[in-house]
Amino acid sequence: MPCLECPDPGTEEGGRWEEEKKEDGVKWMQLEHRGPYFVPPYEPLPEDVQFYYDGKPLKLSLATEEIATFYAKMLDHEYTTKEIFQNNFFHDWRKEMTSEEQELIKDLDKCDFREIHKYFVEKNEARKALPKEEKQKLKEEADKIQEEYGYCILDGHREKIGNFKTEPPGLFRGRGEHPKMGMLKKRIMPEDVVINCSRDSKIPEPPEGHRWKEVRFDNTVTWLASWTENIQNTLKYIMLNPSSKLKGEKDWQKYEVARRLKDVVHEIRAQYRKDWKSKEIKKRQRAVALYFIDKLALRAGNEKEEGETADTVGCCSLRVEHIQLHPQLDGQEHVVEFDFLGKDSIRYYNKVSVERPVFKNLQLFMKNKDPTDDLFDQLTTHFLNKHLQDLMDGLTAKVFRTYNASITLQEQLKALTNPEDNVAGKLLSYNRANRAVAILCNHQRSIPKTFAKSMQFLQEKIDAKKKQVEEAQEEVKKAEDEFEDTKDAKAEANVERKKKLLKRLEEQLARLNVQATDKEENKQIALGTSKLNYLDPRISVACQAQTDGKSAQIAEPLSQATCLEVLMPRKVAAGKAT
Repeated sequence: MPCLECPDPGTEEGGRWEEEKKEDGVKWMQLEHRGPYFVPPYEPLPEDVQFYYDGKPLKLSLATEEIATFYAKMLDHEYTTKEIFQNNFFHDWRKEMTSEEQELIKDLDKCDFREIHKYFVEKNEARKALPKEEKQKLKEEADKIQEEYGYCILDGHREKIGNFKTEPPGLFRGRGEHPKMGMLKKRIMPEDVVINCSRDSKIPEPPEGHRWKEVRFDNTVTWLASWTENIQNTLKYIMLNPSSKLKGEKDWQKYEVARRLKDVVHEIRAQYRKDWKSKEIKKRQRAVALYFIDKLALRAGNEKEEGETADTVGCCSLRVEHIQLHPQLDGQEHVVEFDFLGKDSIRYYNKVSVERPVFKNLQLFMKNKDPTDDLFDQLTTHFLNKHLQDLMDGLTAKVFRTYNASITLQEQLKALTNPEDNVAGKLLSYNRANRAVAILCNHQRSIPKTFAKSMQFLQEKIDAKKKQVEEAQEEVKKAEDEFEDTKDAKAEANVERKKKLLKRLEEQLARLNVQATDKEENKQIALGTSKLNYLDPRISVACQAQTDGKSAQIAEPLSQATCLEVLMPRKVAAGKAT
């Protein structure tokens, strides 16, 4: 980990952070890159690998075969058991078939992809079993691509690019119960891509025989290339890596706004509590919604076209059917039970004991309404955000989310971190603190399909290590007995050697046990989003300094240059500091 006071490598005295400020809206003066790396063309299946329809082998056209392989690769995945996935896939697959194939292939149940699936499983296993030299050769090829396409020149500095490869074609999965799962993600071609660079740079050349959709010279944005994906018709971007200067500056500004909220949040809370009793229903609804955004880190929710996407909602767009009120439940009073689909169709389910005025207001808001009616029928996200801007410049619902995520991390780290723990123990504490944030922000994931197998493998390693520890304990006892008999210096040295080995094995066993605990606790929680987007990394640095017995004030600001140095190595935010 670089020293926080160290200058940026390749510049003098950290000048990278102290460069002259640009005009408002201008992100860079010079930007040069190679453009995206495109997925290689499809390689047809070997002649002996067959697709079967209604029990008979059927030779598919190249485009139809490629899409069939997308489904075949997922045969052992839960997705292919879902009716909506199957229906969407078959609908999109038939659209890409030749007219002859469409006449013949009319029932997915009669399609047999098992031989294709087996081929890819064996291919994957063969790749894993490659000799070390072959694996090294593949790594070198990947490194060469990374070196050529994975970096750009930004204002004279070599910066790492994040996702420099276009997404491969395949079947859309989505998160949660997404209504578009199974639809065909089409191959991105150069003709789909808009390139962004500086006028004085060498414009990247498209692959031979192709051209770019457009070349722009827009220095008010930070993306290098963009295209529109076909599933949800949204823009996808090639951006700088989170370790880049621009991303670091943007993150620093985001966390500084959240820090400013810390100074006024008590006043804001006092105001929305006061508004719970307002004579205006509109103000009451705004106050209750703001309470939920603050207390539960709910997203505000954005207006969208009817039927355009899944039936997802945020706080302002909650309907009566999304909550149930319980005067008493599980030994608690005034409990609100939430059940709705949030961003990315991830289910939000929670039972929360709320303050009595909030409960009474919710009863009022729900009175004489149908289940499909809006809970906050007089509230819009525009009205809420305008109010937030009046409370503090730059304040949005997302700032509350960032603030509460970072505060939760800070409080959990204080409570969980033990300075006496070893590195593995500190990392477990850090991940537990991060898990508390992920739960607050509803960052869920499906249990990985390889989870049981990997846990079994880990348990086998633990059992083997336990056996080694037991054997080492016996060796120590034997050595001590020998020393008791001989009082020999050589025997004494042997005791010390055996004890050191035992200690090392015990530490290894402890690390494996911590790893197993961490893995089990984390199987349905996604930590990556909060690490990268919601947690001020200065909290991790300050906590580490305190753990090391150094002076550090978590709540005190660091200089912008130092903050950016912290934000640059994102591994700090991911717990590397512990």
